[in-house]
Amino acid sequence: MKSFFKIYLPIITVIFLAFYITSQFIEPAPKKEITIAAGSKDGTYYQTALAYKKLLEKEKVKVTLLETKGSIDNIQLIQQGKADIGFIQNGVLKPAQLNSVESLASIYYEPLWIFYKNEGFEIEYVIQLISKKIAVGGLGSGTRDLALTILNDNGINNENSSLLELNSTLAKQQLLEGKIDAMLVVISPKSALVQSLLEDPNINVLSIKRARAYSRKYTFLTPLTLYEGTMDLYKNLPSDDTSLLATTANLIVRKEMPEELVRLFLKKVKQTHQEKTLFAQEGEFPNLLNMQAPINKEAEKYMKNGDSWLESIFPYWIASNIDRLKILLIPLLTLMFPLFKGIMPLYTWTMRSKIYKWYDDLNDIDKALPSYNQEQLHEKLITLQNLQEEISKQTKVPLAFMGEYYNLLLHLEMITNKIKARL
Repeated sequence: MKSFFKIYLPIITVIFLAFYITSQFIEPAPKKEITIAAGSKDGTYYQTALAYKKLLEKEKVKVTLLETKGSIDNIQLIQQGKADIGFIQNGVLKPAQLNSVESLASIYYEPLWIFYKNEGFEIEYVIQLISKKIAVGGLGSGTRDLALTILNDNGINNENSSLLELNSTLAKQQLLEGKIDAMLVVISPKSALVQSLLEDPNINVLSIKRARAYSRKYTFLTPLTLYEGTMDLYKNLPSDDTSLLATTANLIVRKEMPEELVRLFLKKVKQTHQEKTLFAQEGEFPNLLNMQAPINKEAEKYMKNGDSWLESIFPYWIASNIDRLKILLIPLLTLMFPLFKGIMPLYTWTMRSKIYKWYDDLNDIDKALPSYNQEQLHEKLITLQNLQEEISKQTKVPLAFMGEYYNLLLHLEMITNKIKARL
């Protein structure tokens, strides 16, 4: 017990002290909370956010969804720190906003649909909508931003046409009622709005003949083809191959978002979007292509390398905490090298000390032996016999040190024989 306090206790104290000092430099684990700016409740962004929420809550993460008007609102909420992550339509970020947010991933194609009243003739070019009443999307939406860009390229503005800021639900209603002539909307092909308008014989969808030209001018746009019958083979929707322009739905994040939450969020994004869709091959999304804002460093690392070794073995939060505590290995490794170097001499000394402690008693008896009388010799003989029993009970050493142990017994026997000779 004395050797433990003399040797091991100081070493353990130094190790614990090093761990404590190092732990002061480790940031505390982030709160398991994420706020997502998700668009209107009847929109695709919000439905996608609900899918994320369901997956994240299985990881005990609290998710708050904010209903907004669309991409422009979502950017502002991120900039104001009121949301952690937001959906935006690629192409809506302005140059002044590029350094205030970061990109996480592109998650799916968002086609631009141009629906117009069927008046017995087919519209082939956007410019043919001049002088019409056109719904361009609600204020704060990504649809409005892209719609005005496309219309302005074709010379269509409020001076020669009537451009109305209506959300997709209201625009659809007024188009069916004949109150407007056309509507532009950026929305997923899976939406009920697209399906119902394609089925309506009184509504046509414009096939954008110059889709490739637009994609050359705007890098965030991609030409897509919606083939005949793709939406519904039985009803043959659409009835002809249709050329569309598409942007992508992107995820942006505030710069201060903790790395652990970024990785966990992207893990759920991958689970949601990696399957094959109408316009994308399996594994095409999510990706880091064609995004305006700088890419979040942790997102870039995760999208390139996927789950870490720890994340593939342990549940996410356990792996995350182990990874955060890796800095504690620095003092441990610093101490372990000299400890390992000195452990064998220390071990050898500890084992031998169990044997050598008895030599004090033997040495005292041996030195005083010439001065003992007969009575004292009998007493010391009994003492040595008791000492031999005590040694056999208390001294337990590994086989490697049995040589020293038997030497002790031989020395004890030698002194015993000296006493017997004197008697």
